[in-house]
Amino acid sequence: MPQMAPLSWINLFIMFILTFLVLNSLNYFSFKYENKSLKSSPKFKKINWKW
Repeated sequence: MPQMAPLSWINLFIMFILTFLVLNSLNYFSFKYENKSLKSSPKFKKINWKW
């Protein structure tokens, strides 16, 4: 591709990889999942079988 002659292919590859890693890390760390096990104690339901 003559349009990309000034750019080095390794620099372009590194730029794409860094962009991919930054976007993935932002996507991964942007959500905060609350731990449901700490909110409530485990509740045991006893099932009465009536045959």
